[in-house]
Order: sequence, then structure tokens, then C-alpha cells
Amino acid sequence: MSEKLTVEQQYKKYPPLWPRYVIEFIGVLLIIYLTNDTLTFSKINEKGWLIARSAFTGLLKPNWNLVFDTSSVGLGNMLLETLAIAFLGTVIGTIFAIPLAFLCSRNIAPKWVNGICLTLVSFIRAFPSFMYAIMFVKAVGTGAFAGVLTMAIGSIGMLAKLIVEAIEDLNPGIIEALDAAGCSAFEKIRFGIIPQLSSNIVSTVVYRLDINVKNATVLGLVGAGGIGASLIQAIGRGDWGSTSSMLLGLIVMVLILEYFSTRMRKKLATGE
Repeated sequence: MSEKLTVEQQYKKYPPLWPRYVIEFIGVLLIIYLTNDTLTFSKINEKGWLIARSAFTGLLKPNWNLVFDTSSVGLGNMLLETLAIAFLGTVIGTIFAIPLAFLCSRNIAPKWVNGICLTLVSFIRAFPSFMYAIMFVKAVGTGAFAGVLTMAIGSIGMLAKLIVEAIEDLNPGIIEALDAAGCSAFEKIRFGIIPQLSSNIVSTVVYRLDINVKNATVLGLVGAGGIGASLIQAIGRGDWGSTSSMLLGLIVMVLILEYFSTRMRKKLATGE
């Protein structure tokens, strides 16, 4: 029977941690040194301070005429267009991502199909959404359509990857039972996988919608529709009141979406 050790004896037997801490500290110092050696920081001149002060002052005085403007250039219409771009892009991306995810899953499709589809997903995810936006603006012109296409492509890459992980983590017993019963691949997906995946897919899609709403704002900077173009124009001409109104509108819209998406994901997680 082995001898029981006291807490103090066990603590003394434990290997010392200080070498690891020293190595980590040296690693952090090395990263800081490399960062400082790579990046060049310029000083802020007096004019820059004046511009920054006027910008922050203007942000505290929103342009309420823009907020209550109901025309096509009003804040409400711009926010609605941004939300529509994000929503349609998410829907289209989901339609293509779900079948692609099943083809990428090793427990569903043959190995050679997995390789082709996983390569396609990796290729899609390799490029940032901003680059897709520039490409589609050049291809179809400025406007909301380019934004929808950009959101759709970006959504396909992320959703397919997350859904693949969810499919491969499923309980294999159900699939094996359906396979033993002689079910086809479609029947295994319909009766064995979809019931287990439905809440996970909805939660992932809602999360992607949150991301797309924020991305749609940025993509407007290159002419892909939404509020981004008007926002950068207001900043460029120094119209800080209109800038403040647009930013406040975006904050309110994101907070509302975040509230409802969080509640939806919570209900899906608890099954209530």
C-alpha cells in the first residue's frame, strides 16, 4: 500500500513552474520588441488634435433631421437597406451552406467528395469579405445587390465549416442504426441528422446574421449598398452631426438584434 503524502509533501514533489513563466515572459518581451521594430508610430500634430476635438464634439450633437427623415436618404431607409442586405445574404448563404456541409462531412459523403468540398470551403474562407465586395462591385456595379452577393459568399464559408463540425460531432449510434436498417443517404440525413442538428443550425445562422449586419455597414464603404457609403461621405466632409446620427442608429439596431438573437439562441439551447 503506497504511503499517503501530506499537502506540503505533495506540493514539494510538484515540478517548479518558474521556468515556464520565465520562458513565457521572455516570449512576450520578444513579441513586443518585434512589434515595435516592425511598426512605426507617428506623432499627432496640433491640427490632428483640433480635428479629433471637433469630431467628438460633433458626435454629441446628432442631426435629428436625418433621424426623422422618411425619404430614401433618411436614416431609417439606410438602416433598413443594411438590414435587408445582411438578411438576404444570410438566407442565400444558408441555402448553399447546408448541402455543402453534408458533402464535407466525413461520416456522410465519400472521402473524395469530402476532399473536393473541403477545399472549396477553405478557398471561400481564404478571402476577406472586403475583397469579395470590391470584386462584386466591379462585376455588377454599386448598390445593394453587390452587398447581398458578398454577404452570401462570406456566409457560405463560415456556416459550412461550423455545420460540418456539428455533423461530425453527432451521436454515431443513430446513423449506424439507420444504416443497418438499409436507409439511403437521404433517409439518414432526413431522419437521423436533421432532428439532431436543427437547433444547432438555427443558432449558427442567427449568429452569422449578427456578423453580417456589422459587415454590411463596412462593405458600404466600397459601394456595396447599406449605410456605409453615406457614413464615410459624412465623415469625409466633416459632417459630424450626421455621422453621430448614423452611428447611434447602428448602435440601436445592433443592440436590438443582439437582444433577440441572444434570446433565440438561449431558447434553442434550453429547448423551452
